[in-house]
Amino acid sequence: MRVLIVEDNEELARLVVGGLGKAGHAADHAATAAEARHILAVEIYDAVVLDLGLPDADGLAIVREMRARQDPTAILVLTARAGVDDRVEGLRSGADDYLVKPFAFEELVARIEALSRRPRAMHGLVLRLANLSLDTTGRQVFIDDEPHILSARELAVLEILLRRKGRVVPKKLVEDQLFGASGDLSSNAVEVYVHRLRRQLAERNAHVTIHTVRGVGYMIAEAKA
Repeated sequence: MRVLIVEDNEELARLVVGGLGKAGHAADHAATAAEARHILAVEIYDAVVLDLGLPDADGLAIVREMRARQDPTAILVLTARAGVDDRVEGLRSGADDYLVKPFAFEELVARIEALSRRPRAMHGLVLRLANLSLDTTGRQVFIDDEPHILSARELAVLEILLRRKGRVVPKKLVEDQLFGASGDLSSNAVEVYVHRLRRQLAERNAHVTIHTVRGVGYMIAEAKA
């Protein structure tokens, strides 16, 4: 799993990042709301562990922003706010789980792993753009409500782009999501899958365009009439 830790306590963040690494998960750290927003704009995570008492904003603002743009990433709130009203507000704002400090690290890991096992449908995740939709639970693409078959990696590229529709997705991020550390990667592998996906969508009359931003990455947007 890839996890983003949003926590302004540097010592606690270091311990959590290190502990998740030992548990076999990759973790990044953001110390402020501004830093978290920047990272979430260009990276894709399986889960976000979010402190509410950030120095530049209330963490719940990030939760609401993510859900407003239909970002389905699992969110675990990790905070010292222990009141029932606080927990209710956090969950109603869109958080998936709520853990109060101080906490047992083993419980934190178990909760994150439990969130990762939840079906994507629990987040209502159907990604849509123009006449194209992607059911990320059933791994099915629909164009004008008609189902179409794509290869597993074509589907993966499409999901990565749709999660960031209207924004440039760095090529390196696509590589990491497709291949991880497997080493199954040639110099033009991403270009090959993007080309195949473009052709498949064009042949099926999807009203979307995948733009190449040279030297940076790719962006999917609604095709101009």
